[in-house]
Amino acid sequence: MTATLLAINWEPELRGLLTVLIGTGVWMGSIYLILGTNLGARLGFLVALTGLMGWMSLMGAIWWIYGIGLKGEAASWKQVPGNTVIQQVEFLHEAGVVDEPLGVTSEDDPAAASAAVNDHLLSQGWTLVDSSAPEFGQAQASAEVFLAEEGAFDTGEYAVTNVWEINPPEESAFPKLGPNGEFDQIAFFHKPYHTLVEVAPFVPVLTEAGRAPTAPEIDQTRQRQYVYMVRDLGSLREPAAYICIGSTLSFLALCWLLHRRDRFVKQNLERKAVAAGV
Repeated sequence: MTATLLAINWEPELRGLLTVLIGTGVWMGSIYLILGTNLGARLGFLVALTGLMGWMSLMGAIWWIYGIGLKGEAASWKQVPGNTVIQQVEFLHEAGVVDEPLGVTSEDDPAAASAAVNDHLLSQGWTLVDSSAPEFGQAQASAEVFLAEEGAFDTGEYAVTNVWEINPPEESAFPKLGPNGEFDQIAFFHKPYHTLVEVAPFVPVLTEAGRAPTAPEIDQTRQRQYVYMVRDLGSLREPAAYICIGSTLSFLALCWLLHRRDRFVKQNLERKAVAAGV
């Protein structure tokens, strides 16, 4: 037995698990012990369990409101399978980015093709993100990861020129209350949030020994490439919501059981009083 306990001390996972189990047992067991000595074993257990569910309900509500405690997955950009990196402008229609062909090909002037893509996207409800907006930097960072994974470009070989988005969360979430949709606490549903990032390749930089490298310039003879991404809003508050809802339902059910028991006790006492009077 001693050897087993010494072996557990060298395992941080088991030691942490045992610490939680022992702490939980002592915490709930001590309360149950006090209640059991005053109310009886079964009633004390029911009261202790009701109090525990009420406390977990409040804790889950606080976690749910502030996004703390037990968290789910954070929001992140995800690849559009098979259509993440689009290397030719005419493939934007085939990838589902636009509903109609653009009328330009990779043989056209790159600047003119980029302008045609911008005009077409704006006409279909896409929004051009300002380069100073936080969304621009977030999309750029995610696009760099996908470009490196696909082997299209390495870091420093391109510049992000434009970022478009459609159905951002603040505009696509529903249902909302209020004349202007300002109350969005019940907006549990939303349309898919997509982002398109345009990157322009640089002219290959020639380096010479003893000289600083020249500033990179966009190669105006090479077509722009595009990174098509979808925003996964994650499930940050989902575990807390499950805890809050489940604990609240359990708390209400246990309260009903306690109320039901009180009614039975009252009826039994009344019967005894009637029998004693007779």
